[in-house]
Amino acid sequence: MKLWFSVVLSGLFLLTVPSHAQMGVYVNPIGVHVSNSQADTGSLAFLGDGVKSRMFWGADIGYFDDFYHGKSVDVGVDIRDAITGANSARMNSLLVGARVVAKSFSPKWRPYVQLSGGLGTTRAPHTGIHVNRGQYGIFGGADYSLNRHLDLRVFEIGYGSLQTVSNYSFGNTRTPYPSSNLLSVSWGLVFRIR
Repeated sequence: MKLWFSVVLSGLFLLTVPSHAQMGVYVNPIGVHVSNSQADTGSLAFLGDGVKSRMFWGADIGYFDDFYHGKSVDVGVDIRDAITGANSARMNSLLVGARVVAKSFSPKWRPYVQLSGGLGTTRAPHTGIHVNRGQYGIFGGADYSLNRHLDLRVFEIGYGSLQTVSNYSFGNTRTPYPSSNLLSVSWGLVFRIR
């Protein structure tokens, strides 16, 4: 999956025309609060045996291309891969989304919202067992321009949902395990390419 992401990212760099697009690359720290309405129990419990919520930490790696430039908004696409972990469990979220950036506030500030969908992979703690499921996310944030090629991502907050690995995934229990809620926060630097 990481090789696929690198190939897509490289292809986007080579196929876009920098003089007409507002593109950026980011690698930022991310925290994701994963919560569920009921606790899973057993050896494949993603959050831990009997645990309903846990904080995951990692890196958010991505690329965006704002290819449409209107009077008050820019519109584009964002591709990201958030790699996080906690309690020996791992979560990888590969998402593609539509992004809208407001231009009317200030030339230095670039607030944005985006709706993303893709593939979430979760691995249970202390095992190699993992599952791939569809995932969605809604994100909002603000970038502040430091110079022509560098922005400060002041904040990004996101909400999403993902069906994580569980004992129910492999038939170890008859009780269905609901999708987990994902509340994320990220910040850092954005390297812009014009």
